[in-house]
Amino acid sequence: MAENGSPGGETLLFLTDEQLRRGIEAMFFAYRAFTADPDRLLEEYGYGRAHHRALHFINRQSGLTVTTLLAVLGVTKQSLNRVLRTLIEDGLVESRVGRRDKRERQLYLTDAGAVLERSLSEAQRGRMRSAYRTAGPQAVAGFRQVLEAMMGPDLQRLYQQMKDE
Repeated sequence: MAENGSPGGETLLFLTDEQLRRGIEAMFFAYRAFTADPDRLLEEYGYGRAHHRALHFINRQSGLTVTTLLAVLGVTKQSLNRVLRTLIEDGLVESRVGRRDKRERQLYLTDAGAVLERSLSEAQRGRMRSAYRTAGPQAVAGFRQVLEAMMGPDLQRLYQQMKDE
């Protein structure tokens, strides 16, 4: 333990550019590892990460509207429509007319879509579970706080809405 009480010598009040750079690089490499397994599987289907994110959030909230998915993913309507068109044509996602508003489209995973989503997310859950166990509960809580603080107010609200549903 360093003099200031933290394992790496960082204080909560001041971080040097070098310490911040190391954190940024750790995020890059962690993200690379986090996406590596799903990327291999996505490649077999000719899909990209946008397909995975769409499948994840549709699975997370069955009946999600296209409008909500647009807000969550932060992509253009054109980009999302391209992704959804492929997933629908390939029989992984079903688009239905909205129950309350007939102009809305609600999205559901088909059985095949659920199987693919589970395969894509399985390795990521295993990686997260292992890292969380290694780091311990305090580090997990701190990590989540850091991630939420990086989101900014608008994304925090969106994240909270997803969490609460």
